[in-house]
Amino acid sequence: QLQACGGGLVQAGGSLRLSCAASGFTFDDYSIGWFRQHPGKEREGVACITRSDGSTIYEDSVKGRFTISSDNAKNTVYLQMMSLKPEVTAVYYCAVVRSERPPDLGSYWLWGLWGQGTLVTVSS
Repeated sequence: QLQACGGGLVQAGGSLRLSCAASGFTFDDYSIGWFRQHPGKEREGVACITRSDGSTIYEDSVKGRFTISSDNAKNTVYLQMMSLKPEVTAVYYCAVVRSERPPDLGSYWLWGLWGQGTLVTVSS
């Protein structure tokens, strides 16, 4: 299973680091993604990383402010979020797919295993 944590309340301009830890399996053959869901809206992809080669993909609006990374020893993937804006307030989820060619971030339904969400709230 996946365990996501690290959300919280932060002021605009602040930063947070989300963590996604796997138990019962390792990320070795997986791509790991972060997604978010604003109230009343569809889930959307934020970033993903392929464990085997460390390649990353970011949604355009977070490029330069969010960084996805993997700590292989801890079997954990992180999402470092900087210069936070109120509009990024959402529930954030991590998900995995057993593939080195992850599905498009916009196709969240193709990602197989999901962790529970962690709420990120950015106040203005």
